[in-house]
Amino acid sequence: MSALRRAPDGVCALPAHGRRQGQALVPVYWDEACRHLCARDRVLARLIPQFGPACLQSRGDAFTTLARSVVGQQISVKAAQAVWDRLLALLGAGDTVAPQALLAHGPQALRAAGLSARKVEYLLDLARHFDDGRIDPAAWHAMDDETIIRELVAIRGIGRWTAEMFLIFYLLRPDVLPLDDVGLLRGISQCYFSGEPVTRSDAREVAAAWVPYRSVATWYIWRSLDPIPVAY
Repeated sequence: MSALRRAPDGVCALPAHGRRQGQALVPVYWDEACRHLCARDRVLARLIPQFGPACLQSRGDAFTTLARSVVGQQISVKAAQAVWDRLLALLGAGDTVAPQALLAHGPQALRAAGLSARKVEYLLDLARHFDDGRIDPAAWHAMDDETIIRELVAIRGIGRWTAEMFLIFYLLRPDVLPLDDVGLLRGISQCYFSGEPVTRSDAREVAAAWVPYRSVATWYIWRSLDPIPVAY
């Protein structure tokens, strides 16, 4: 199940904030957000045009997005991608991972993909939540951001940062500000404070001009550090 609207005939439609672009789901608000940010923020007015038509994309699978976020906790984007690729190879999966496929492998097999023992525990617990129906992704599109965060952080291994990545990369929510994200703070430091360290309060003050599109601004700040798009 995924947080997709249902068309009248029962066929899955697109996420509330998404539209299809080729094989990807992209935010319907992206162009408007870029215009808004360029008008409100001189740094972003210079940064956004550097990346042309590229934008945030959703993989369209709730479990995969959360699992990737768990894998990426506290390691670099490059390291996370390497572990994820090994996990996909182990599971014989394509771009998405099913909870049942993960549960079919024991902890030792998952450790062989490069996952820590703690992350293996988290991933298996997450898979069980999906497999036995304790969580209902189809209900999330009707909830506000904080309600979804509270539901997700009740699952072992999912903290606020992981929940916020889910809001941005799966539900395509437009106004998420992940203040626990090291990359965001580093990017704000470099782009707005000449490399001086910044606090969460500093970041929140800078981001006040980004409302109601803080997810979009965050995505471009990430791109200022690494031209390869962040994905979960």
